[in-house]
Amino acid sequence: MSDPVLRLIELAIAEDLDGGVDITSNATIPEAQESVAEFVNRKPGVVAGTSVAIAVLNYVGITNVSLLIADGQFVPAGTVIMQARGNTRKLLLAERTALNFLTHLSGIATETRGWVEAISGTNCQIRDTRKTTPGWRTLEKAAVRAGGGTNHRLSLSDAALIKDNHIVAAGGVLAAFELVRKQYPDKEIEVEVDDFQQLQAVLEAKPDLILLDNMSPELCHEAVAIVAGKVRLEASGGITLENALKYAQSGVDYIAVGALTHSAKALDIGLDLRMGM
Repeated sequence: MSDPVLRLIELAIAEDLDGGVDITSNATIPEAQESVAEFVNRKPGVVAGTSVAIAVLNYVGITNVSLLIADGQFVPAGTVIMQARGNTRKLLLAERTALNFLTHLSGIATETRGWVEAISGTNCQIRDTRKTTPGWRTLEKAAVRAGGGTNHRLSLSDAALIKDNHIVAAGGVLAAFELVRKQYPDKEIEVEVDDFQQLQAVLEAKPDLILLDNMSPELCHEAVAIVAGKVRLEASGGITLENALKYAQSGVDYIAVGALTHSAKALDIGLDLRMGM
């Protein structure tokens, strides 16, 4: 597990204890008691985040963990995703934090799977954005992959994405493009366009990718014809599950969906305690 994720786990457990102890568990559970904890999904969905949930258990001292369902698998309700055996107090200390990671990330994977299935039969791919929870980006993007989606850039330093505010600040779309290409010649450059005039101008500069912002499926289809395979195209803005297939059928290469990470509903997963080892 990476250091940033371990810091998230440490912060979450410290936040739960707030410098004290779990007074409920300490009062009701004998110190040496051991038991089995089963992580069970209450609703069907795609599993993601198991590695970080296991890391939470390990952090509090639970090392006997059996993973039964791998990330990326769709499971019906009532499936035991993993089992953990050990000290009961430690299991319950880990419970909420492990479930917070597991339910949120499985929710993202499940949401992503819905979008991927909505455009099945096309060559288009569902792609995430940087609209992620601060500190959780690597985890959330991994959950997108578990759901069958693909990742956009991980950080601002990975690649350039010239958007409307960059264009305003630089004095024009071509000026912005040339400034980026000159200073970072080895980086991938994507340019956002709002209309066909910008599209034609940018196309001549040969960017790696063009983002069609808030265009209808019909306009995206026209853009695909104009570009004629010279540059990859990504559609973004105003896209829903209901119209995603129309966008995919327009011929664009990617559909960008911020909702994968910023609006996915958590998958209902609980922890069931079984007494005895």
